[in-house]
Amino acid sequence: MPRSSRPACPPTLAAFCALPLLLAAVPLHAQVFTVEAEHVEKHYTEFPPTHVRYSTDPMTTLGREQLIRFMQGEQGFAMRPLPIANLTLHANGHMDPTGDKYVDQLHAKGISVKPGDRVVVTDIKFEGDKVMLDLNGGPEHKHKYLRHITIGMGVAEAPLAQDNGAPPTGSRVTLLFEERVPDLSGEQLEALLKPMIDFGVKSPAEAYAESLPDFLRKAVLDHRVLVGMNRDMVVYSKGQPVRKVREQEPGGKQFEIWVYGESPQPVEFVRFEGSFVTRVQLAKVGEPMEVRTENEMGDYWGNQPVVAANQHQVKLGDATDADRSEENAPRSAPTLRKPGEQPPPSNNDKNNPTPVMAPVNFPKDQQRPGDPGYTPTVSAQQPAQGSGSGQQSSAQQPAAGTPASGASSGQPQPSSGSGQSSQSQSSSGSGSTSGTNSNSQSGTSQTQSTNPPPNQR
Repeated sequence: MPRSSRPACPPTLAAFCALPLLLAAVPLHAQVFTVEAEHVEKHYTEFPPTHVRYSTDPMTTLGREQLIRFMQGEQGFAMRPLPIANLTLHANGHMDPTGDKYVDQLHAKGISVKPGDRVVVTDIKFEGDKVMLDLNGGPEHKHKYLRHITIGMGVAEAPLAQDNGAPPTGSRVTLLFEERVPDLSGEQLEALLKPMIDFGVKSPAEAYAESLPDFLRKAVLDHRVLVGMNRDMVVYSKGQPVRKVREQEPGGKQFEIWVYGESPQPVEFVRFEGSFVTRVQLAKVGEPMEVRTENEMGDYWGNQPVVAANQHQVKLGDATDADRSEENAPRSAPTLRKPGEQPPPSNNDKNNPTPVMAPVNFPKDQQRPGDPGYTPTVSAQQPAQGSGSGQQSSAQQPAAGTPASGASSGQPQPSSGSGQSSQSQSSSGSGSTSGTNSNSQSGTSQTQSTNPPPNQR
């Protein structure tokens, strides 16, 4: 006999089917993990144009060679976040993109460098009315198309251009002029790029301070921490802390404390809640502790943060007390009504605010459960017990000690070869029927069973 075969379950489908069982068997305990959208300060979206005077004469071959030699390998500091993309800067004009579109590009493409980070000019090109400078390798692969073309066969196959395959992490700044590239010097080109890149010789803290407003610049250069600063501002002001302490309040709020200094020198405690400073404590030997909790940033964060339109906040892990209380809050009972549909007028009664089920309407000639003398309806007819049996079919067997009706009347019981029909009647007195009667008397009631002869059926 051929053996029946059943197709095997694919491994992927089997693993997918077993996943709910594994999740149900393994207890899940996770800490709260919050993914916050990265903010961009508003003053970075406001672009101040430059006012640099330069010649209107076209660029010469000698001037181009000198400019390439001057800018190749030049190092500077980013004055604003630069995306892994191309930014267009109009000479003595605006930047494109700017405003919200600039923030969207930072989040969509990623940030190449932060304000105050060092950048290096790795390539410079001239094209018509444009000067293109690649920073930190540029936003594209060095060989954009040639790295996809290979020559040879088998083990001897090799691409036309070698590439390590790592994604690019640089930026490109395109300086756009009105008609053509004028005859520029290296100093003039750096002055035109200063709103984006500062090529002055300075420390990273000084470069970062140059990108901030005046009161913040002074605080960073004086190494002071203000309530309301973010983590980057504190690092540029004080450097990395001696140690970090993470704690949690009884209510569940988490915070982090950065400690600067060692006793007996003054020790400064900087408390962060999220990404911002909420309290600064300064402890000196022999003096009471100085505590500052009031906002010292003014309206710097008043219109902040500027968040990209496609950024959202995602929370994963255990639910907080507020989430649990919201889940356990009383909710309205389920209903089949459509949204906006009002309940019947009977349910709007002030004395009866909750809906009440109306009584069931029974027919007038039918008793209801609970009425006096109510008995369930039982069929009095029974099926015949076979053709030609000749046995008597009765609706009710006589009680014990009661003689059969046939014995009391002395008349034989009729039989039928094809079955018999029975009829049950209850009455308070005695009755007589044509044919053969079967009477059973109990108390004041009498049951009569009549089997009509075959010629009357």
